[in-house]
Amino acid sequence: MNRSVVAGVLFILVVFFSSCAKQVAVHALEPAEVDRVSQTKRVAVLNFKNDRVGLSRKIEAKLASFEINGRKYFTVVGRNDLDAVLRELKLQSSGLVNEKTAVKVGELIGADAIISGDVHRPTKEDTYFYEKRVRCADKKCKELVYYNVRCMKRIVGLSAEIRIVDVSKGDLIYADTLNKNSVYKHCSDDSRVIPSTMIAAQSLAESMANSFTYKLTPHYKTFYVTLLDDPDIDYTDEQEKLLDVALEYIEQGRLDKAEKFLARLIDSTNERSYVAFYNMGVVKEAEGKYEEAQEYYEYADNLMIEPIEEINEAVKRIKALIAKKEKTMRQLDR
Repeated sequence: MNRSVVAGVLFILVVFFSSCAKQVAVHALEPAEVDRVSQTKRVAVLNFKNDRVGLSRKIEAKLASFEINGRKYFTVVGRNDLDAVLRELKLQSSGLVNEKTAVKVGELIGADAIISGDVHRPTKEDTYFYEKRVRCADKKCKELVYYNVRCMKRIVGLSAEIRIVDVSKGDLIYADTLNKNSVYKHCSDDSRVIPSTMIAAQSLAESMANSFTYKLTPHYKTFYVTLLDDPDIDYTDEQEKLLDVALEYIEQGRLDKAEKFLARLIDSTNERSYVAFYNMGVVKEAEGKYEEAQEYYEYADNLMIEPIEEINEAVKRIKALIAKKEKTMRQLDR
């Protein structure tokens, strides 16, 4: 076997075994992107101008139903109360409102913030093209016949301008233009039907409402952290068994059991194994105990002689997670 073949086989083996590294899922609480909204949690949503797709109602429903850790995050002012105030002030019930108008409406209905918007007319772009097909020329399929079918691609777009006004301060909290697109394809030989522009726009409005709500609310983000499964010092057979069993429990979601075996491994190695400390840090991180995880990662970091990518990443990641958690808790407590 020549050297190039051997090198290729070795490369495949390295990729294969590296892809089999054990990992654990971490569910981390992320703060809302628009931090100031956490100070204005009693909100009112006006009917948006030109809102043929019900975007304002979709946003209102999502804000009203959003919960984090089993607790409502927003209080949404009832539509009847809002409409009554708008009639009293002789204001239009739809469209973008200026800061002065928003303050007046908000004060009368007891809202901290007013959300208004303008939805642009959905756009549609159709293009036509041909795709090649093949079929048997006869029952025995001894010959093939190639032919073209006519197809259509439809791109539907939706955009909207949305703004949030702080009632107490009379200024803008957030303003943005949101854009969404969907692409559909239909050929003459398939049974799928391309939705109408309005139906497609309704789906885009739902997606837009989700994106908008996501920016205003804390949420959980899931990512995966790689475990270290090779001893970094000379383990005894018993210590290798402790490591293997701990990793098995982590894979099964039994972090409490894994913690006990890793603690025994740390003690039995006289606190000289960065693998044991690092994996314990991963367990603590997955449990949401970030300060404890940071301590274990720092122990592992101090035991390193040469840089270990997983430990370097963990030290940086846990600092960011602690900062995000503190910011999120402030948003939840307001």
